[in-house]
Amino acid sequence: MPARRRPLREIMTWERLARIVSLPLFLGLWQWVSSAGFVNAMLFPPPTVVVTSFLDWMGSGLLWSDLGMSLSRIAVGFASGAVVGATVGIITGRFRLIEGLLTPVFSLLRPIPPIAFVPLVILWFGLSEWGKYFLVFWGVFFTVWMAAHLGVQKVNPLYIRAAQCLGTPEHKMLTQIYLPGSLPYILVGLRTAVSIAFYALVAAEIAGTFSGIFYRIDISQQNLQVGHAMAGLLVLGALSLIADRTFNAITKRYNWAD
Repeated sequence: MPARRRPLREIMTWERLARIVSLPLFLGLWQWVSSAGFVNAMLFPPPTVVVTSFLDWMGSGLLWSDLGMSLSRIAVGFASGAVVGATVGIITGRFRLIEGLLTPVFSLLRPIPPIAFVPLVILWFGLSEWGKYFLVFWGVFFTVWMAAHLGVQKVNPLYIRAAQCLGTPEHKMLTQIYLPGSLPYILVGLRTAVSIAFYALVAAEIAGTFSGIFYRIDISQQNLQVGHAMAGLLVLGALSLIADRTFNAITKRYNWAD
């Protein structure tokens, strides 16, 4: 006899339960491993120590200044990288001549990670915020550019021919045909770029700074305050998760991803 298939409602109940217990189970396992002596608790402190370190960080007032500086770097770098990347991507996707001029250069530069630019950024910008903005911009720009470039090439050719038959001028073609048609691809690129912006933030705050989340992690590591360093890592992860979920919720709310 064939095996009885479980009802869909039962499967969904177990999946929901797994999501609920996942984080407490992880924290419990972490606490047990650190407290039972399997590892050096000074180098791998339990969650209770990390929470205490986080509360100390917050109570000192430094958390809010570090958050403000890091988020400002991400906001400026992400916004500028997204706007320039989408604009250039639409242009290179639409015009073959410009694609031929820029794509080989971008293909050469795109694989270079932001952290590789840290020595040069210090020389170019010193310790100013412009260097931090540049590194986040670099990480975001190429991701959004590639998404927009591919999105334009996937626009339905029937829409293009219909607009051309109606005598639509080129600048309106870009804003009324190519941009809306490539928007789903651009949104995917933007969502990916949200995470990349946080990776680039680490490189940005290596490039000489006196505040920021990763700066605080680095200082804590130098002082062997591993609990504070791990608290900073969890803050980075939480911020990235919140940004990703918020972006996803906004696109679904306005049906931009359809």
